[in-house]
Amino acid sequence: MGEESLKRRKGREDGQSVQSHEPPAMNLQKQAKLFLFPSGPGICMIVGTIIGSGIFVSPKSVLANVEAVGPCLTIWAACGVLATLGALCFAELGTMITKSGGEYPYLMEAFGPIPAFLFSWTSLLVTKPSSFAIICLSFAEYASAPFYPGCDPPQAVIKCLAAAAIVVITIVNSLSVKLGSYLQNFLTAAKMIIVTVIIVSGIVLLAQGKTDNFKDSFKGSKISVSSLSLAFYNGLWAYDGWNQLNYITEELKNPYRNLPLSIIIGIPLVTVCYVLINISYFTVMTSTELLQSQAVAVTFGDRVLYPASWIVPLFVVFSTLGSANGTCFTAGRLVYVAGREGHMLKLLSYISVKHLTPAPAIIFYGAIAIIYIIPGDIDSLINYFSFAVWIFYGLTVLALIVMRFTRKELKRPIRVPIIIPAIVTLVSVVLVLAPIISAPELPYLYCTLFILSGLVAYALFVHCQFSWAQKISKPITMHLQMLMEVVPEEDVTE
Repeated sequence: MGEESLKRRKGREDGQSVQSHEPPAMNLQKQAKLFLFPSGPGICMIVGTIIGSGIFVSPKSVLANVEAVGPCLTIWAACGVLATLGALCFAELGTMITKSGGEYPYLMEAFGPIPAFLFSWTSLLVTKPSSFAIICLSFAEYASAPFYPGCDPPQAVIKCLAAAAIVVITIVNSLSVKLGSYLQNFLTAAKMIIVTVIIVSGIVLLAQGKTDNFKDSFKGSKISVSSLSLAFYNGLWAYDGWNQLNYITEELKNPYRNLPLSIIIGIPLVTVCYVLINISYFTVMTSTELLQSQAVAVTFGDRVLYPASWIVPLFVVFSTLGSANGTCFTAGRLVYVAGREGHMLKLLSYISVKHLTPAPAIIFYGAIAIIYIIPGDIDSLINYFSFAVWIFYGLTVLALIVMRFTRKELKRPIRVPIIIPAIVTLVSVVLVLAPIISAPELPYLYCTLFILSGLVAYALFVHCQFSWAQKISKPITMHLQMLMEVVPEEDVTE
């Protein structure tokens, strides 16, 4: 078989006999744990993935839905609280079931293979690649803006730049786990510079008495169930990434300590940063001016940092790249775990012989993301993404409640009060149903139909496992395996 020959060849390259007691470890966790130091990289992964394009794209959308400064800032803080509560629920799940893949293994344990498959089906083909596409489109808009002063960059330029960013990030994460992590740490440090500059500038302006835009801050607000839901969608999009460490639990060193510690430090830190950044925006822009701005952070830089305003688009580019890299690093693990469980092509669960990365999974993820860029529109993609993702966030937190009664034997190093998952589940239901009831739109129907179409795919390719599908996939898998030099992961329990 192709995989056997690849293992033997790897053994010869390492100067080891295939019959030796310890063959070369074809294992993702072993490779990753060589470099993940306690808690620091976990915090970098959370902060680096959350703070990306959202805080530079979403402020306009949140404000547009509530039309006043007071409710806008309240929603940003409330989104941070909800993200923290959700992450605490995921911390219990992640330390109870220490498997990579985010929501996938938790849904599998609580509800069985069908909800887990529907999650992987939706995530791999809708939510994860659309998130990657949104971030890279935001990167492309900021990166191309300085070359087209006074007008919007052509869509062809934006989409080509976004596709190039996806290709580069995919290659980096396919070549080395360590390189992807180092790049994440560097870009996180870079984005914290621009966040600090904006926050400090805002504090200085407040100290100088620039508080006019905060007077009567709730006056003229537009509050309804529909507007609040859409405002939360856009605010929570900026916080998306709060569950990213659960996608690489197997690769974390000492997850029982570092997973909850990273969450408790990382997400409140992001919340404080987001609220302060929005306060900074309002020190120099009225609500009307902020809504008319093409790029909120650039407008802020032009008014406050001139003649050094050029640093804003530069560091926003770093910020979006960091978020895209973190998303790619973690989402590739979902593809990998789903393939390992037999819910996706088996090839997607293989790892590179040379680089010990889930290269097929990462390449597959990047290819789907490029497809989303072609018709991509940031606002519609965000709504499509948020609706789908909160269905499964709510279902996963519900799984935590269910397993409190059905899986009492599982060890729980972290045990959150039952009221927390109950609140998160209830909010998830409201977020999913409110826009449909108050302002129904066809994209919600399309998204629901796509999720349910996963039942057909499950019946045909997972449950029935038709022989003709196996006959087609086996030779394709073998040739791609030899071409990409990838093999199945070895079992670590020995």
